Amino acid sequence: MRLFSILAVIVALFGGYTWVVLNWSYSSGERAGYVQKFSHKGWFCKTWEGELAMVTMPGTLTEKFEFSVRDPDVARRLNESMGQRVSLHYAQHVGVPTSCFGETQYYVSEVRVVDVSEAERRLHDSMPALTPPAAAPAQ
Repeated sequence: MRLFSILAVIVALFGGYTWVVLNWSYSSGERAGYVQKFSHKGWFCKTWEGELAMVTMPGTLTEKFEFSVRDPDVARRLNESMGQRVSLHYAQHVGVPTSCFGETQYYVSEVRVVDVSEAERRLHDSMPALTPPAAAPAQ
């Protein structure tokens, strides 16, 4: 009977810890780019896993952002927006004890398709204006 009580306490602590790390986020933010890979995978625990290609400036190397999706509605909207520039709202959950909830620490909760002309306008507005160098005085 004592062994059963100890086992029940351990299971309850594990369950409580899992609930806390899934409902409390370490950080949250937005990432924009193009979803280049998105799949439903796993042997026992099927999870949606994706990869966002982020290009900061034309001509620079692409940075990859790997993420997980737990909400089937968000996964459906991501599948519908493949090939378009998107903005993903995510929350980072550190210390999730198993990959049954997702293979990454980053869980996407919202997807928004970004108008490319709007993104280019924002990039242009954020860059400093270049002024031509002053002409050297004639001697």
